[in-house]
Amino acid sequence: WKAFRRAHFEPAPELLYRPLPMDPSLLKRQLFKVPVERIEDPTLAQLFHDQQLELDRKLSLLADRATQRFMYGSLQLYGPIDDDQVKTARSILDHLSPNIREDTKQGYMDPQVFATRASEQLDYLKLTRADIDSRVEVRDDIVGLMVSRGNLLVSTRARVPVVRVNAALAHEVGTHIVTYINGRAQPFRQLYVGLPGYEELQEGLAVLAEYLVGGLSRPRLRLLAARVIAARDMVDGGSFVDVFRELDRTYGFKQRSAFIITMRVFRGGGLTKDAVYLRGLFRLLDYLRDGGQLDPLFVGKFALAHVPIIRELQLRHVLGPPPLRPSYLSDPKALERLEKVRSGLSLPHLIQRKQS
Repeated sequence: WKAFRRAHFEPAPELLYRPLPMDPSLLKRQLFKVPVERIEDPTLAQLFHDQQLELDRKLSLLADRATQRFMYGSLQLYGPIDDDQVKTARSILDHLSPNIREDTKQGYMDPQVFATRASEQLDYLKLTRADIDSRVEVRDDIVGLMVSRGNLLVSTRARVPVVRVNAALAHEVGTHIVTYINGRAQPFRQLYVGLPGYEELQEGLAVLAEYLVGGLSRPRLRLLAARVIAARDMVDGGSFVDVFRELDRTYGFKQRSAFIITMRVFRGGGLTKDAVYLRGLFRLLDYLRDGGQLDPLFVGKFALAHVPIIRELQLRHVLGPPPLRPSYLSDPKALERLEKVRSGLSLPHLIQRKQS
């Protein structure tokens, strides 16, 4: 960022990557030794076959890192960014003023204090399931917040506004960690590792959780919309500088924020994953408005397309109910907000109504 700013935002920054700790080709060899064709149950056989193909694509993505092929592998994994998504994202950016910033009057929470709050959330979950071994780590080798293998990793440089703390906890602990633990309680690993395409529903659930605890702010929604625009512009051939300038000059993002959004999209050679947050949210809203139930979505990590399969496996007692429920679903205010969504009121309308 400092080098990019010193150069007056002209040349694209050079992105550097850690060496891969393994050989993707050797892992592929192991992957296709797994005899999924021996699985006699047709439903499970299809799930495991799809999982095998997705892992193959992810290994190809790692092998193609920092090449032009990377973006095409990303599109295979996370799907295309269609015109309707872009139209929705532009509508959000046009209707929500760029002059509205995240409320930081109460300051930012220290990473250690945030980690303590997150640990308290985990302690609450352990009251239901004592064998939970998830933990919170404050580390200097990551950026921001990240859940890895059921553990919440907090950067020593993380800056979470106090007003966003509950939303961040609902996102990371109440969604990503809860679905990981619930998935581990099931008889096969795919439900905590993640079935093919699970990221879209996971991030949609996580952003919905932010709204249910009253923490989905207008700047946050603008950020999610900007990620869609940036990803689409990159896919359409826009350069790093082109995308940065559009976010800065057209949509009024602060230059550092525009830089981070752009960098996230261009990392690896073109990563389109950031577009799934908004797409996952709006597809989840459609699902809830059509009468879909929220609780079954916490069984593990899977896509909305897998919901009928999950229900079938539960009816056959292959899968059990989710042992954990996010703490915010016990809050009357969160349930009231959920009913508003079920009644057909979209999130942009709710936020605009609050603004007016």
